[in-house]
Amino acid sequence: MKKALVKYPYLNKDVEIYVNDNGHKIVLAHKEGEMVNVSSWVKTGSINEDDSNNGISHFLEHLMFKGTHTYKVGEFDRLLESKGGIVNAATWKDYTFYYVTLPKGENDKYFDLAIDLHADMMMDPIFPAEELGATFDINDPKVTDKRERHVVIEEIRMRLDQPWTKVYNVCNYNMYQNHPYKRDVIGTPDIISKLTREDIDNYYRRFYTPQNVTTIVVGDFDHEKVLHKICEKFTFPDRIENTARLNDIDQPVSQTKYIETKGNVQTSYAMFGWLGPKASELKASICLDLISIIFGDGSSSRLQQNLIEKLDDKIFNLVGTEHYQFKDGNNFFIQANFRPDAKEKALELLKKELNDLLNVKITDDELLKAKKRIKSRFAHEAETVSEIGENIGYYETVCGSLKLIEEYLTDLENITVVDLENSIKKYLSIDNAVISVLEPVES
Repeated sequence: MKKALVKYPYLNKDVEIYVNDNGHKIVLAHKEGEMVNVSSWVKTGSINEDDSNNGISHFLEHLMFKGTHTYKVGEFDRLLESKGGIVNAATWKDYTFYYVTLPKGENDKYFDLAIDLHADMMMDPIFPAEELGATFDINDPKVTDKRERHVVIEEIRMRLDQPWTKVYNVCNYNMYQNHPYKRDVIGTPDIISKLTREDIDNYYRRFYTPQNVTTIVVGDFDHEKVLHKICEKFTFPDRIENTARLNDIDQPVSQTKYIETKGNVQTSYAMFGWLGPKASELKASICLDLISIIFGDGSSSRLQQNLIEKLDDKIFNLVGTEHYQFKDGNNFFIQANFRPDAKEKALELLKKELNDLLNVKITDDELLKAKKRIKSRFAHEAETVSEIGENIGYYETVCGSLKLIEEYLTDLENITVVDLENSIKKYLSIDNAVISVLEPVES
């Protein structure tokens, strides 16, 4: 077993990273207190899906809680929540992760139980047919089964009614030519209705392999004891040999791409989207984080001040930015909600603000405030075991290495206004933007 140490900012002991002979990575982080966090991050999400199984990662996440050969459905949640535990999971483009946060209990009794149950769920899910539900024709109105398949389908339908989901999905889809990131993580009702138990089981055994899983424990505990227990419990039986999938990286559009759709909405929505650097390109990613804060994150941002606070004509209800970071390339978004009768003016003003990011020079004061916000956020994320666990999981799974975190604050401190200007020129040209607009049906 290989061991490495990482100096994690704001923690008083190095984080220990172990790689077992089978490739399973185990990360142990010390945080004093009575709370512990146990999580496993799997390097799969929509990045490993195609048109035939889009949504299977999220569907599998639901089914992982439906019992093992040792514990019946519902026992996992009941046992841990009765001890004060918080149990949950999430699926995104690059990962699926499962976690438990709870008090250690007297003599680590609850903590030991959490590791046992978490390992059992990760290693031995049975996907019972009575919980999965039968495949069916999505167009058959007579199907009224309410098992997990239908729970997921209803979740998809509810999301598709959300305006921001609609405008985002159109923007996201058109930013890519071939990469799996173009698909919605949650999938479609038609695909979910057809996935069989064999499809689910094969996908699980193919991607929930030791090389794909990082198990993280954060808290105050005996590291040697916990390391031994995790190695003993995480056995990865009956896995399918799998070669890591490499996806071609799409290039940004070469001229502005505009897509307008109609929906049952009362106001108009717009999203400008760009492809950016990989999450592992730390300095470039931090630059876009800083630009997002300066440009559109918070009440003092340029978009908020210029288009909400100071604009006499109240066109905008909401305007802001987002920076999503992914293994194969980040996304940067401007998003706005505005009056339908002012669409052309709204788009013109958003383009002007984008242009002014370079024409109206970013000040040293703007940069300093943005850096302080990031430092504050970074320090806050080192306060709880759950946030530390999530940050470690993100760096290991999306960025490829927790080692990057050692340089984070130094890289942040060294970034200049010129660095931000270069990032704007490189990544945020209007020529490389996809613009998605959602309009009311009657407009």
